[in-house]
Amino acid sequence: MIYFQDETIVIRDMEEADAQILCDEYTAQGWHPELAYYHMRMREAAEGKCIALTAVYQGQPVGDVYLYLNANEGPFKDKGWPIIVDFGVLKKYQCKGIGNRLIDAAEQLAAQYADTVCLGVGLSREYGTAQRMYAKRGYIPDGSGVWYQDKQCVQYETVCTVDDDLVLFLSKNLRN
Repeated sequence: MIYFQDETIVIRDMEEADAQILCDEYTAQGWHPELAYYHMRMREAAEGKCIALTAVYQGQPVGDVYLYLNANEGPFKDKGWPIIVDFGVLKKYQCKGIGNRLIDAAEQLAAQYADTVCLGVGLSREYGTAQRMYAKRGYIPDGSGVWYQDKQCVQYETVCTVDDDLVLFLSKNLRN
């Protein structure tokens, strides 16, 4: 299904061929994705657990995001809110409006299921662009502080690894 389309950008359901292309492209920019990750996401989409979206720019898959229909982690677990997971756009295609179109589509889909959508964002500088984008789009921290590996951190606790599992959870009311 196509969720958005203009002259250069298409946001659509992820297709099997996207997995290898995205895996290769993310690897080329220094990330360490595994093809099995994309297959797992597509399997979960086929099972109805999530909606897997691909951003296509001038015919090339350049980004992806997954909307799970019920958050099963962090402070939003079991609230019945959809959660945006693993949003990404290849670095060489950033600042072209692609990421905002992906999130627009995810939010529009989320609004079909709940009044609120949530997400977790990494705290390292590699997530700085996403952090700023979420703030500009109206996402606010839930107030539960920092989480690591799905456990809430407590004041003065030592967290030794600043990796993808160190996150701040945010939410957005979709009815405003």
